[in-house]
Amino acid sequence: MRIGIDLGGTKIEGILMDREGNVTQVIRRAAPRDHYEKTLQAIEALVRELDLLAGDKHPIGIGTPGTWVSGRSAMKNCNSTWLNGRPLLDDLIRLLNRPIRIANDADCFALSEAVAGAGRLCPCVFGIILGTGVGGGWVLNGRILAGPNGLSGEWGHTPLPYFRSDGHSNGAEADLPDRECYCGRVNCVETFLSGSGLSLTHRLLSGENREADKVADSEFGERTYNLYTSMLARALAQIVNIVDPDIIVCGGGVSNSKHLYRDLPGKVAKYTFSSEGATQIVPAEHGDASGARGAAWLNPA
Repeated sequence: MRIGIDLGGTKIEGILMDREGNVTQVIRRAAPRDHYEKTLQAIEALVRELDLLAGDKHPIGIGTPGTWVSGRSAMKNCNSTWLNGRPLLDDLIRLLNRPIRIANDADCFALSEAVAGAGRLCPCVFGIILGTGVGGGWVLNGRILAGPNGLSGEWGHTPLPYFRSDGHSNGAEADLPDRECYCGRVNCVETFLSGSGLSLTHRLLSGENREADKVADSEFGERTYNLYTSMLARALAQIVNIVDPDIIVCGGGVSNSKHLYRDLPGKVAKYTFSSEGATQIVPAEHGDASGARGAAWLNPA
């Protein structure tokens, strides 16, 4: 039995997973915001609940909205900024007194879909999250490739390609202003493709305030939808040009639009070095559950 924890910006999800990969228990709790100690307490309480349900203590895997830097024993690059610089792993090992493995939440998402999800038959899987933030994870032959800096897959903090100079968007973004990112850079992919980024684009184009999840119901209108998919295609084309994965698996609230999977492959092919468009682009099989499932897979059975 394994425990998987997905530490999100708004919720914490914990699961028990058996040796065969079946999830036997799921617990969800609201995630404290802007408070490190309360975050630790919430994770500890959730794990204690899972221990009671399991009847024993089991190894823990945890997916976090950032990267653990072992050399400094600290978190970095978290959009839950109150975690940055904090010794999250060390504190959790002290509180829970057992082995814990930690990875970026997008890496956990990609691992879940690569091992037992939409990418299970593919050797090279790139998982992307389009939600509160924009992240990515790269799994090759069932193993996360995090890189020496823990940055593999961080496409959300690369510049949006061809901003204001794209020949396929009919000038729709010509008047959009630059966007500052919490990371300190300007015009990161995340500032356009996250849920809040999509809502902002729609407001600037139409004057209307809409929640990002309305895109799944085509309520944003054709102009916003076409520009968003153009931006997404440009960003994904960079992944295809560099990694050329067998499959790109999409998760997060904005990925729930079925229209994306109809329109994206052809649009991505316009921006890649090859026009074949052979890369599969599909929704996640396990949806929002993939974060906790992938965290559980960090530990051997």
